[in-house]
Amino acid sequence: MDSAPVYTSLNVPTLITSPSPNCIQWSQDGQVFFTSKSAIFVMTAELGINFDANSVLRDSIDEEREDRPSLGWFRTMIQFDKTDACRWTDYSQDWSATSLGSMDITVWTMALSPSQITQDASCILAVLSSNMDLTLWVAGKNGLKGEWKKLSNVTGVLLDTLIRDQSISRTTATISAQILCMDWTSQPTFSCVPALETDASFLVCGNRAGDLIFLRRVHPAGFHIDISSRFRYSYDEQTESKIKIESKLKVSEKWVLQVAVSPWIPSRPMTCIALVAYSTPDGTVGLVRVTRALRSAAKSSPFGIPFALFTEFEQLQTSIADPRRAALTALKWIEIPGRSPVLAYGKPGTIHFWSDPSSSPGQSWSGLHTLQLKTQKRSIGSSFLQPLSGIQYVLPQDALVLSLVDGSFHVIHGLAGEGPRLVNSENESGGKLNSETLSTIARGVFSRVERGSVTFADVMRTSGMVMYDDGFGSLIWIHEVTRPADFSYKHDAKHNSMFTVARLWHDASDESILQALVKVFGNSKIGPAPLYYLRPILFHLRHYSVIARLHLELIKILALPKSEQGSPEEEDHTLDIHLETWSMAEGQAQIDPATRQDLRNSLKRHLFGHDKFFMLRMRLSVADFVWKLSTDDPQKQADYGLVAQALLSAISHRNLRTLIRHLIAVAEAFTFDDIPFVLRLVVQSRLSSTPANLSAEGSKLAEIARRVIPMDEHSTHLDEQCPACGVNVPLEDIINAVCANGHTWARCSVTTFILSTAQVRTCIGCTRKAFLPFSSRAGGGGGDEEREFLPPAVRKSWFVEELLEANERTYQLEIIHEDMATWRNGSAFGFDCRPYQKVAGSSPAVVMNKPAHHVFTQTWVTSNVNRSFS
Repeated sequence: MDSAPVYTSLNVPTLITSPSPNCIQWSQDGQVFFTSKSAIFVMTAELGINFDANSVLRDSIDEEREDRPSLGWFRTMIQFDKTDACRWTDYSQDWSATSLGSMDITVWTMALSPSQITQDASCILAVLSSNMDLTLWVAGKNGLKGEWKKLSNVTGVLLDTLIRDQSISRTTATISAQILCMDWTSQPTFSCVPALETDASFLVCGNRAGDLIFLRRVHPAGFHIDISSRFRYSYDEQTESKIKIESKLKVSEKWVLQVAVSPWIPSRPMTCIALVAYSTPDGTVGLVRVTRALRSAAKSSPFGIPFALFTEFEQLQTSIADPRRAALTALKWIEIPGRSPVLAYGKPGTIHFWSDPSSSPGQSWSGLHTLQLKTQKRSIGSSFLQPLSGIQYVLPQDALVLSLVDGSFHVIHGLAGEGPRLVNSENESGGKLNSETLSTIARGVFSRVERGSVTFADVMRTSGMVMYDDGFGSLIWIHEVTRPADFSYKHDAKHNSMFTVARLWHDASDESILQALVKVFGNSKIGPAPLYYLRPILFHLRHYSVIARLHLELIKILALPKSEQGSPEEEDHTLDIHLETWSMAEGQAQIDPATRQDLRNSLKRHLFGHDKFFMLRMRLSVADFVWKLSTDDPQKQADYGLVAQALLSAISHRNLRTLIRHLIAVAEAFTFDDIPFVLRLVVQSRLSSTPANLSAEGSKLAEIARRVIPMDEHSTHLDEQCPACGVNVPLEDIINAVCANGHTWARCSVTTFILSTAQVRTCIGCTRKAFLPFSSRAGGGGGDEEREFLPPAVRKSWFVEELLEANERTYQLEIIHEDMATWRNGSAFGFDCRPYQKVAGSSPAVVMNKPAHHVFTQTWVTSNVNRSFS
């Protein structure tokens, strides 16, 4: 039992004040968040990230072995500001508005938004304090180890809005703003191709007044959905970042203590439904149905979305109640493929499961099932009456793994089958996944992590637990050694928790890893970052011995799908990019701001909104990962390189077609300043490896460019000036630019222009750099002084500006392909033609700009720019 591998055991000198299943959570960006008394810690596993590897924290009680490597983490934290607490007595001095949590303000709980809803396409963190203060936080320049910034004080917004409501008293408005629980919905899937970039998620909050408040975020600039105008899009550069109340629904006369939102379920075309479960102090659980639908609407421009968003909220008459009148300790929806979501909630000593009988009449079980937990006696403080601290569903085993605060584990089987049943021992047909076995192994890990000083009097106080590798057997938990029988006081500074990653059971066979990889490539959808899906795969492929054994199978899985292979004549990389042509109105001198915003959103949708395209990028991520780990076998590394090169070509062609078609659609808005970038796309379209139909579209773009600048002047616009000495630098290498005097510069991975500024963003997957979008600059208005960080050749190009804004997350936006051998005025000229698998001294990611995490981290330090002078 003591041989269970421990991959991470990091000391966290802090106190966890509110153990619960929400204490530790995975974000859709692939980061682990957990709460302490006064801060939120953000942990990012090192796998798939190549940025600033020296900052990785690595600590484990197990020695580093080839078959059992430790797991490193990037760490940062969000310090909670206690001085910013709301003074509720300033709004109401009624006893009902009293906040006892203000005596010692701590972090109470948190909720994570879906990915891709911030300016840099990441998540928002909602933090709730014991004083019922609700705030929103976003990552700053470096989400791995940098500062997180407060985005909004939601409590202040709620107070300002509710107190102005003349229909309710000031005390009612005050307790309505006192939030007790919250959950963030996922993004509804409307099956649109390409996927919409609209944020349709809600932050659902329960308050002291018995209300459910549905909040949505209004973006700081650009298009936003305006409820007062029936969800029509409007453009307003002065709009501040705000949280607005979408709906306030009265559901109870008592406090709402717990809230949980189910996954969205498609009910009919363009319509999704989610159930919001909430609980009150007497243990009653109620339900609210939320319907999100798309309705046809007039487009504001040729590139706009022809839909408007419609929302309905309905409190259901169905309520879930059992004879035990006790408050809930946990509330969570379990998503089970093939059946409707199951609601799981805990009370002291029991776990309850509810499935809606009306949603799936043919399912094996429905209604309410109650199971009595059993004490797993591992310490003096063991008790089945302890609160739940973790609820995780293991799909391959059809098992629900529960952890209690006393450190014990409990396993329930049959949620997808005949009905839930508690399996305490191996004799109860639970196999190795049973309560006694997991509790014993976890206790052994606890003893080893605490260096063998554990006795029966020591309790493994577990504050939170989640799975690391989605059912293969590795778990993450936060625990602290406590001695409740001593009745002694321990100062906050003496508390020390342990962040542990260990394997409690082993289901990761070679076949299961391959099946999981195929499943990821077949079922993943646009929204979460690729690292979110690939986390369990990269974890089990980090052993070179595993990669060597699975070499042939991995090559088959990673290779470009057969349906997309064929002769160059048959190759067609079009992904339903159908755009209307924009025409200037009479007297119009340039493209209007609203159309530009629609064009930017269209670029986002077509570059990053196709599931099929997303799969190619994830294949490339895994190919890059195994390429790096195959250095001991040059032949196997070359095989992975060939696969990656084919994937890179397909991705590059799709990106190129997307940009060319958007440029052709707005051809009337071309100016002299747009030509340098346009010509680079024309050059790319004339490569020998480019499909014939894509080359034909590039020729159309060349004809359009000829109307602005004569053909004999095109070659001069492909050159740039060296920022150091001013001599011409030809476009011969898309990675670096070298002038005749030997000055070397990095190129922007989005536009391929020379990077001569320290104000760049760096991809954490491949460390390539790109220009910052204008919106991230001070002021964000796009004035001349804010464009000086760009090269003169592209400084005034409005299309490049929109492209930089659209490229929030770097997936694969190489404009010029690496195997370039093209023409200048009809004659070949020298480009870097190194094959993918023969790039000496660098990994493929440097060539292909394809990170596993796909997130830009802004860097502002001059030394981060690749410069060398001679």
